[in-house]
Amino acid sequence: MTAVSVSGRFISAEEYLAGEQCSEVRHEYIDGQVYAMTGASDRHGLIVNALAYALTPAARRKQCQLFTSDMKVRLEIGGKTVFYYPDLLVSCDPQDREAYFRRFPCLIAEVLSESTARIDRREKLLAYQSLPSLRAYLLIEQDTMRVEIYRRSEAWQPTYHEQDEVWLDCLETALPIADIYQDVEME
Repeated sequence: MTAVSVSGRFISAEEYLAGEQCSEVRHEYIDGQVYAMTGASDRHGLIVNALAYALTPAARRKQCQLFTSDMKVRLEIGGKTVFYYPDLLVSCDPQDREAYFRRFPCLIAEVLSESTARIDRREKLLAYQSLPSLRAYLLIEQDTMRVEIYRRSEAWQPTYHEQDEVWLDCLETALPIADIYQDVEME
């Protein structure tokens, strides 16, 4: 999804969180600035749903919580507070149970679009690497069967997968690439 700047004035994290509870539009927050999130394509939604469907049994087995699109991740980077809405977030830490955000996800996934790919591959990648709990960051293409995965154990170097499966350490499960794209017609 694309972010559009909403306000030029500084907004505290508390004001942001209060506003999100009654807003019809979701916003990301970066150090006092709020950015409205625009809508997603049908492909985006189908991929996120398929991803959640495929990973939910493993999340339940591990007593983890899995969220799609509506749960924020809170980051503290260099004294600045940031809130993002990842497309998929998994938290296995029983202490990580705030009502409107998570601080300690072990897995984050973003479905790429033309308008978000640059931010997801640069800004968010760097931000998410600051999370000590994060074990893997998945970037999923919409228009071709391709998953890019960054892992903490590999010094955040990407590996690319177009078939077979991806192993996800925090859920101790394999994710078949075909399952992610099961509902999407490839051109």
